Amino acid sequence: MLKLGILDQSTITEGSGPKEALQTTTRLAVEADRLGYNRFWVSEHHSSKALAHSSPEVLIAHLGANTSRIRLGSGGIMLPHYSAYKVAENFRLLEALYPGRIDLGVGRAPGGRPLSTRALQEGHYNSVDPYPQQIVDLIAYLNDAVPADHRFAGLSVSPSVDTVPELWLLGSSGGTARLAAQTGASYAFAQFFGTPGGSEATAFYHDNFEPSLMSPNSKSLAAITVVCADTQEEAEQLASSSDLFFLAMYKGMELPYLPSVKTATEYPYTPYDREQIAATRAYRVVGTPQQVKARLLELAEEYKTDELMIVSSIHDLDARLKSVRLVAEAFGLGSEHSEAAEEVQA
Repeated sequence: MLKLGILDQSTITEGSGPKEALQTTTRLAVEADRLGYNRFWVSEHHSSKALAHSSPEVLIAHLGANTSRIRLGSGGIMLPHYSAYKVAENFRLLEALYPGRIDLGVGRAPGGRPLSTRALQEGHYNSVDPYPQQIVDLIAYLNDAVPADHRFAGLSVSPSVDTVPELWLLGSSGGTARLAAQTGASYAFAQFFGTPGGSEATAFYHDNFEPSLMSPNSKSLAAITVVCADTQEEAEQLASSSDLFFLAMYKGMELPYLPSVKTATEYPYTPYDREQIAATRAYRVVGTPQQVKARLLELAEEYKTDELMIVSSIHDLDARLKSVRLVAEAFGLGSEHSEAAEEVQA
């Protein structure tokens, strides 16, 4: 059966603020936990007017206290900004608090503009790309397997716990797939970026995977933008908010919020704008529960994976919650989780 997760970016919506955005993230995580979704990840962005948080590890701790079974993770930690050792400590602590429920998703993108990158990496200039070595170090730290010839031989990571967070390399290119395969990490492709080549990158990863301390077998997923509603027309209207948001981003304009459907539908689009939106829609799944289920199953087959994450930028909270409920119902997640919950209670 196809597993489904949710990636949330704590987007500030038109007419609200960051506090409301974080409350929405928490409510969405609680609902995802109840419905039977497999994972709930939160992203990392810096110096953004429209996104409410920059520290996934802090938010994960909060979400863990408000949920009971769903896996929680980062989508992801932008590793070049930080010490791999400190990241290992943070996620070891989260794993100790919520055993068997923590995912450590990492990426090499800056998660912001050059100014915030310079501020985050102040005094840490590297003439070479540190990311590949950081991944190797991270795997050693998480597994208490620092080799004797390592530059930090003898180093341990506290707290010492029996379980290890799942390590996922996040990317939208073949380069990340290659690194994930070489290091034996799991691989998540950001299809919602609208970058082509995802199925090829994922296939390369599976074909070239080398077992490691993190996992003996390859494991992948793809993150897809999904908007689901009772009718196609309603789903199209709800998707117009993110259409305008990403159109502005492509044109070099940063909106301070996710616009409402009213703002999006009244925007004076040019013919070029509409062409750009149509091209972007090709990478999104927008429609009724039956349409969404059919397309997600097609994408799972295309990516040769048994797991997808959905990204739903919907302005109205009730409509967003309904969207994830409709998808869960279409795949039977709710009934499966309810039966499991009854067994636990019995």
